Amino acid sequence: MSAASSPGPVAALREIGFWLERSRAETHRVKAYRRAADVVAGLTEAERADRAREHSWRELPGIGPKTAAVIEQACAGAVPDYLAELRGAATPIGPAGDPLRARLRGDLHTHSDWSDGGSPIAEMMGVAAALGHEYCALTDHSPRLKVANGLSADRLLRQLDVIAGLNEDLAPFRILTGIEVDILDDGALDQRADLLERLDVVVASVHSRLRDDSATMTERMVYAVANPNVDILGHCTGRLVEGNRGTRPESSFDAELVFEACRKYGTAVEINSRPERRDPPSRLIGLAVEMGCYFSIDTDAHAPGQLAWQGYGCERAVVNAVPAERVINTWPVDDLLAWCVATPG
Repeated sequence: MSAASSPGPVAALREIGFWLERSRAETHRVKAYRRAADVVAGLTEAERADRAREHSWRELPGIGPKTAAVIEQACAGAVPDYLAELRGAATPIGPAGDPLRARLRGDLHTHSDWSDGGSPIAEMMGVAAALGHEYCALTDHSPRLKVANGLSADRLLRQLDVIAGLNEDLAPFRILTGIEVDILDDGALDQRADLLERLDVVVASVHSRLRDDSATMTERMVYAVANPNVDILGHCTGRLVEGNRGTRPESSFDAELVFEACRKYGTAVEINSRPERRDPPSRLIGLAVEMGCYFSIDTDAHAPGQLAWQGYGCERAVVNAVPAERVINTWPVDDLLAWCVATPG
């Protein structure tokens, strides 16, 4: 995500957004630069030339003094000072996990502005490709999660058409079709089975009734894990350990029964890389290793800069002795998809 010469005003503003997201900056700061990028991107070449000549960027809605300075410097052919500062200040994420991170070929849990993510599919996937991924699954939410603008069956079908078009543009990088489907109260899945069967990757997660008793939660999770359409069990404990949403304790469930179901039915246990989740906790990662489970190390990214967070999950995997060969997103895409189709159910 760096270059010696100016990337141009739109790319410079978006790259600033990337570095701010990567460093977990306040949302309003990120939005200011991404909004400014959209404004400049919407101008014709002639309009940009006029604004550059007249130094009138601040007359545009959504352009303030800081974003105008970035645009001016980029239009002059320089790397904007603020962008250079952010590039220089960036520190490695999860350096202890670097050997495993180098083996990862993709990310299997990400969100776009079709649900509760902040950026379009094309931008999310362009950044994933720039980070060196060979593939990346788009897993927007399912319909019951209305607070996250979950996708109805019709919207999911429309999204599949969009992905097909983008895959032609981005090849050989590949966007994998997917969903983060809600595990309902009875363990059923919050989307039509025929649509789930069509998708490349299905992440199943609990987002509601997280304080149910252990027996209820265990039955619910085992039922979902056993579904032949489910490939990954997402952030299994639901805990939050920090962040602006506050903290939340782990859900109570029989981890041995759930992980045995994951092993038996070929469902990978997700190591969620989000700093506020760090899910599963280390003791459960160790248990899943002992029980022979497969894993997927994912960012659960809701913004382009968060796609760089995989190092957090890789570091936790290395510390807890997760075998790299059991991490499904270290595999070539054809092997991964064959495993998703062939897993028992």
